[in-house]
Amino acid sequence: MDFFAFVKPKNELENSAEKQQNVPFVPEEMWIKCPKCNTLLLTTDMEENLRVCTHCDHHFRMNARQRIALLADKHSFRESDKDLTSRNLLDFPGYDEKLEKAKKKANESVRCGECTIEGIRSVLCVMDADFMMGSMGTVTGEKITRAFEYATEQSLPIVVCTVSGGARMQEGILSLMQMAKTSGAVKRHSDAGLLYITVLTDPTTGGVTASFAMEGDIILAEPNALVAFAGPRVIEQTMRQKLPKDFQTAEFVLQKGFIDAVVKRDMLKPTIARLLKLHGYGEG
Repeated sequence: MDFFAFVKPKNELENSAEKQQNVPFVPEEMWIKCPKCNTLLLTTDMEENLRVCTHCDHHFRMNARQRIALLADKHSFRESDKDLTSRNLLDFPGYDEKLEKAKKKANESVRCGECTIEGIRSVLCVMDADFMMGSMGTVTGEKITRAFEYATEQSLPIVVCTVSGGARMQEGILSLMQMAKTSGAVKRHSDAGLLYITVLTDPTTGGVTASFAMEGDIILAEPNALVAFAGPRVIEQTMRQKLPKDFQTAEFVLQKGFIDAVVKRDMLKPTIARLLKLHGYGEG
């Protein structure tokens, strides 16, 4: 009886472990996935493009440091009240731990100071989502109020970039009081005949929207930024109705007349500078 030797066919998938060892390791930090078009982007390309997707123009969020670098002339920003930081005034359970964790990413939910924007002396306030999603606490309101008071004293225009989840619940009524406090400072600045420009970024919601964010003489917004008081899920659950797909986007709010323009990130600084010049700043 003859015996046949069966030879197993070569499988290209075999020894894949060895092949994988020869594949160069690419750190995850080198890539970022666009949440809108799902394209994998090189982090360096995305950063060079001002954190905007090179495929679909999606605007990624910026922290305060990045936005100051975008708007203020190089080395011109001088921060004020940097030593003001949040504390657990009401002994809210777990708040101390949250503050400690937040302070590893950012000093506070807003940075304020004086700078020049294309050579025009201005006051700039930038909220920071890295600190408890830019929520408005007592220190947030105090720093913004002081910035408006300084701008009023110095007869300067002020630009405020907003990003916030709303009032900070861990500070209760003290947080809600900042709505009236900041609004009073905005009114005094306005009564002095000075210009206030707001830039709404994703997301701008809650008590910030209900106060200084929507009180600017000129209100700009970045493309597709969420601009709302209550979020869409809360409204849907309350009304038990399905909302339009673009509901509460900057474009939707622009259509309803609540903001003046939607401006792409690469045009923000020249647009703000042009508005300042049109209102007589930087002359002489």
